[in-house]
Amino acid sequence: MNTPAPPGTAMAPKIAFRGVNCVFDMMGSAFRAVADVDLDVGDGEIVTLVGPSGCGKSTLMNMVAGLLEPTAGTVTVDGRPVRGPGPERGVIFQQYALFPWLTVRENVAFGLEIAGVPRAERERTVERCLDLVGLSAFADALPKTLSGGMKQRCAIARAYAVDPKVLLMDEPFGALDALTRVHMQDQLLQTWSRDRRTILFITHDVDEAVYLAHRVVVMAARPGRIHRIVPVDLPHPRTEALRLSAEFQRLRNEVWTAVYHQPSAPDPDTPT
Repeated sequence: MNTPAPPGTAMAPKIAFRGVNCVFDMMGSAFRAVADVDLDVGDGEIVTLVGPSGCGKSTLMNMVAGLLEPTAGTVTVDGRPVRGPGPERGVIFQQYALFPWLTVRENVAFGLEIAGVPRAERERTVERCLDLVGLSAFADALPKTLSGGMKQRCAIARAYAVDPKVLLMDEPFGALDALTRVHMQDQLLQTWSRDRRTILFITHDVDEAVYLAHRVVVMAARPGRIHRIVPVDLPHPRTEALRLSAEFQRLRNEVWTAVYHQPSAPDPDTPT
């Protein structure tokens, strides 16, 4: 079955950046981390962000998460300005951010418990999410007994459990081994095919960016800005055969070139 890509910007955007700038004070000088970003992410769309280190990918995501305010411009979700974190936005960071005194099961259940979900429903959801990430056998383990990849899978299960309408993922699979990483990519797409949540996904892996996305946004650095947007018109479900196809390789090469063959950046020490 070929599932068409969502309409993206053809409808009112789920996430919208309008004239977004972010300036940090760097030892008395103004460092412009993000400059003049305009971007729409459609309802049910998967957009991946790629680009060199320091290009503002995490800064943009932190603005959507409500952890950082733009110096200028607006960030909205469902047309409402982001004023802080909210339960409709789930965030998975590069670091696991697990509670070390809680078991895997308790970590995954934490958000559900805070939201007042009844115990029976909470337990069913936790079991489903642990099975999804392959941690059912470690449900009663403490985080200190897990490998780095297992900790990250626990963090992913915790984000899935609360069923956010927007999922913000900052290099979530970077700590996983290659086989587990591919498995988690496929699981992410399977959950998307069921619930069609909006996903903003940061990665340094060009293949991952193309495989997951409806559109790949390539960032440039210093200041962080949108360099190019590459539409990914590939069918769903995405498969191993698709990874090996000529069209996938063409798109991968297009994104690779956009990431690694950018014009020279301005002097990063130049005040803005």
